[in-house]
Amino acid sequence: MPDIRLFGIRHHGPGSARSLRAALADFAPDCLLIEGPPDADALIPLVAHEAMAPPVALLVYRPDRPRDCAFFPFAAFSPEWVAMRHGLSAGATIRFIDLPHAIQLADGFGPGSERPEGASIDGEPVAEVAAEPGDPSPAPAAIRRDPLGELAAAAGYPDGERWWDALVESRAGADGDVFAAIGEAMGALREGPDPNPEDAFREEAREAHMRAAIRKAAKEEFSRIAVICGAWHVPALARHDAKGQASADTATLKGLPKTKVAAAWAPWSYERLATASGYRAGVLSPEWYDTLWHHEERVAARWLARAAALLREEDLDASPASVIEAARLAEALAAFRGRSRPSLDDLDEAVQATLCFADPAPMGLIRAKLVIGERLGATPPDSPGTPVEADFEVQCKRLRLKPGAAAGDLVLDLRKETDLARSHFLNRLALIGVPWGTRREARGRGTFKEAWFLAWQPDWVVELVAASAEGGTVAEAAASRVRTRARGAQRVAELSGLIGTLLDADLPEATARVVRALDDRAAVSADVFDLMDALPALADLARYGSVRSSDTAPVLALVRGLVPRAAAGLVAACQSLDDDAAKAAKQRIVAVSGAVALLEDPALKETWQEALRALAGQDHVHGRVVGRAVRLLFDERAIAAEEAGTRLRLALSRATGAVPAAAWIEGFLEESGTVLIHGQGLLGIVDDWLSSLDEALFTELLPLVRRTFATLAPAERRAVGEALARPGGTAPGAGGPEGFDARRAASVLPILRLLLGPEPAETSAETGDAA
Repeated sequence: MPDIRLFGIRHHGPGSARSLRAALADFAPDCLLIEGPPDADALIPLVAHEAMAPPVALLVYRPDRPRDCAFFPFAAFSPEWVAMRHGLSAGATIRFIDLPHAIQLADGFGPGSERPEGASIDGEPVAEVAAEPGDPSPAPAAIRRDPLGELAAAAGYPDGERWWDALVESRAGADGDVFAAIGEAMGALREGPDPNPEDAFREEAREAHMRAAIRKAAKEEFSRIAVICGAWHVPALARHDAKGQASADTATLKGLPKTKVAAAWAPWSYERLATASGYRAGVLSPEWYDTLWHHEERVAARWLARAAALLREEDLDASPASVIEAARLAEALAAFRGRSRPSLDDLDEAVQATLCFADPAPMGLIRAKLVIGERLGATPPDSPGTPVEADFEVQCKRLRLKPGAAAGDLVLDLRKETDLARSHFLNRLALIGVPWGTRREARGRGTFKEAWFLAWQPDWVVELVAASAEGGTVAEAAASRVRTRARGAQRVAELSGLIGTLLDADLPEATARVVRALDDRAAVSADVFDLMDALPALADLARYGSVRSSDTAPVLALVRGLVPRAAAGLVAACQSLDDDAAKAAKQRIVAVSGAVALLEDPALKETWQEALRALAGQDHVHGRVVGRAVRLLFDERAIAAEEAGTRLRLALSRATGAVPAAAWIEGFLEESGTVLIHGQGLLGIVDDWLSSLDEALFTELLPLVRRTFATLAPAERRAVGEALARPGGTAPGAGGPEGFDARRAASVLPILRLLLGPEPAETSAETGDAA
């Protein structure tokens, strides 16, 4: 019988990795069995490739449904990575022994209904929302999810991560006895309550397969077999040779469904390795663990020196004396807490006190760079890639775009097929978190031009890898990402923005889904302002979407449904508004009026103007809103100048009050003074109102009136001043023929002749008539 030893480790733990490295060097196994996907056994030799640089991840996925996949990340300090590197250098046989993902990703695996689609990391479903570091397990059933939480609570630590870090990862040296202690602790924990049936079935099948793999290796010609697995599984795997266990495991694995899967190495990042990313087996501090792994002897000095250098790069003070003081303080804190050397918590407190002076901003920078880290891995060029990576390369080649090229501008002509496809591609990439191109304002005439600034970042390859969890191509992943955002959208306006994004990216199927969701949400929404916020973007899409050859008919149908709903609730929504709310309401009304005008739909225009007329007649609505409603009607010639003057006189009458009158005039005049210059008699009405105010009230309203006139263009303010300076204070043309200057009018006639052409020759009949 071969010598079989089990090593229970913590995923991504430098202390576990160091102890494992020492134990393997002492044990010298000729066979290593590692908890991991057997589907990827053929990729293990690439670990020793000179171009392989962790962090990296194994991706196992279904080629027919790439969203069904699992990621297995590895860092340089991951015990499994250390074991693979040791085995390859020693010439030992290396195998993954977890339950194959050809089974785990198959439809019908597990008790009950069909297995749902989705990605997992280390075999666990990807969390929708990242858990807050330090959250204890909510119920005893979660022990299998966080087996260290119970031990941490008993020892007085806030969570299992910090307990494990203090007792295992941050300790000095490499003690082989730690594996026996971990196995004993896990055995005690496994005596607790079982998790839910689905987890129990899955764990039972996984452990049955791992025991079967151990028995299979034991029958081969190996003398020393090392089994590297998660600490939780050690007590279960220790029963691999128990009486009757082989038969029980065979029964458990019998009849499990299978499907075809593929595997690939992919670059990963410390940011995605962190717990904060939603990765359940992640660690709180990947970059700190990296420092522990590579600089064990002088980890505190090394980390503090890097922190000081980082602060200096940001032009912040970090003198050598402060670094020395921080090191002394960290050592003192560690000694006070009974530790042999400073932990990350000790260094954190020391840096806050001596280098950051309790300022959270530089401390946040240090945590981002030196605790979580920005390290990016790399894989060999000839290694198998992920589905989205492969599609990305194909699309770049087809569209003649080079990710490695220098940054530069790109102007697209959307009338050309290739340029339109480039636009779709860049918009799709932005949806999956790869903003390779940034939209800029295109110079020149026409809506068919689109300007981009392209600048590739190497770390975006990780986003491409992660997108494989949402589809097999860039387009599929982008559509899936938008559908996820649509499910989380709380407002109709959010959904309208998504529709524009989808049309820009040419994702018609996802667009149809979001359009239906928006229509359903709008039908039951009581928030009129939310509907109004959605309209401008939709109107723009309906008017100009044809430039991209997009089907805008569903968008136009949405607009035709939203405008009457917004119009019906406009008056009620504008009741009882304070100054800030009135300003926001006024901006929404202006935006919707512009959207309706853009569509040039007579029915929609009439519906919206009826709503504005009803709003203009309200006495209990904020004057700024009513004034703008009157102005919009006047600009669209829905009311005559005489009616606008009448409304202005009523709004500025003494019965109205000075403050409401000032708000009304602000809404009426804001951002455009042409109505005063060319409106018949309107300037005189405003002038009479201001002149009638007593000194105290004029002083009170002066800031508001000045603020209103400050929004006018300088030329408009000058024209208003010139009009008031004339006798009678009339605007040009407002006083009838006396305002006509024949000499100035004649000066433009030569230009008009050039523009319009020569006058037609008079006929004899016309000459006779003239005579």
